[in-house]
Amino acid sequence: MKIDLRSDTVTRPDQGMLDAMMSAKVGDDVFGEDETVKQLEHKLAAMFHMEAGLFCPSGTMTNQIAIKCFTSPMDEVICDQTAHVYRYERGGIAYHSMASVRLLNAERGILTPELIEPEINEENIHYPHSSLVVLENTVNKGGGACYRLAQIEPIHTLCNIKGLKLHLDGARIFNALTATGEQASAYGRYFDGISVCLSKGLGAPVGSVLLGSKETIKKATGIRKAFGGGMRQAGFLAAAGIYALDHNITKLAADHRHARALGDALSGVNYVASVLPVETNIVVFEVAEGVKPAHLVQLFAEKGIACNATGPKTVRMVTHLNISSEMIDRAIENIIHLQVSAHK
Repeated sequence: MKIDLRSDTVTRPDQGMLDAMMSAKVGDDVFGEDETVKQLEHKLAAMFHMEAGLFCPSGTMTNQIAIKCFTSPMDEVICDQTAHVYRYERGGIAYHSMASVRLLNAERGILTPELIEPEINEENIHYPHSSLVVLENTVNKGGGACYRLAQIEPIHTLCNIKGLKLHLDGARIFNALTATGEQASAYGRYFDGISVCLSKGLGAPVGSVLLGSKETIKKATGIRKAFGGGMRQAGFLAAAGIYALDHNITKLAADHRHARALGDALSGVNYVASVLPVETNIVVFEVAEGVKPAHLVQLFAEKGIACNATGPKTVRMVTHLNISSEMIDRAIENIIHLQVSAHK
């Protein structure tokens, strides 16, 4: 039995999701004729109290479309130095939007107004125009750290005062909502754009939805077409997203319990130096002196546990809906009894 903790992107549709996909009513979405795609877009827009949505193949596409909507060439995007939009989207901000990036160093990637305000450029011929702030919720590199609305509101206020747009990379937004107990409907008033991923914790095979005003989504639809993201009978995929929203949000709390159990076990072994606080479904830990992350990952693999080295000293494990309590118990047993030799 393989225990795949590499990412929550490795999930596979269950029978209920497959049935929903196969029975979907579809049409040509580029012509605006796919009713299931429209249903998904409207459903998510209503959940977050935003005007409209746009279904795309990936969260990278929704993020990059949003950035292009909210910036012009020679503008500057403000985000944390760990942000997915900067580190893991192939330099898309420069390539697609011809914008520069101002990187901040926040604790676990959680930005604050105090960090952001000094980095907003004054209008000067020598400087790029600061036009957009991007938040990530949850923060992948921050070990699944999540924002509370009380942290988002003052950032929104600052952006309004300074004339900047505010976008949310909500790759794991429902994990954040599950952890905080807050409501999706409260988010719409704070953000100009929200990217909601369906293929991570919610378990759909493909897709993210960009939410925004009707004007933003109209512009985004044209950019999606230019990116090659216009899809035809996409309702088969949208149906998986609808099923995930209806059936899998409530399962995220179990993923969080599983992650905390893994974090507790890792905190008690001598080959781990420290574990980032576990808030959601991501466990990031630093290995002890002399331990090589790649070697540790290999030792886990030999025990049937798949995980990833994420840096010269760190390893990541991610729980998801295809990980059972029995798998967690087995993983913990192996974590506790694993023999790891330090390398000089």
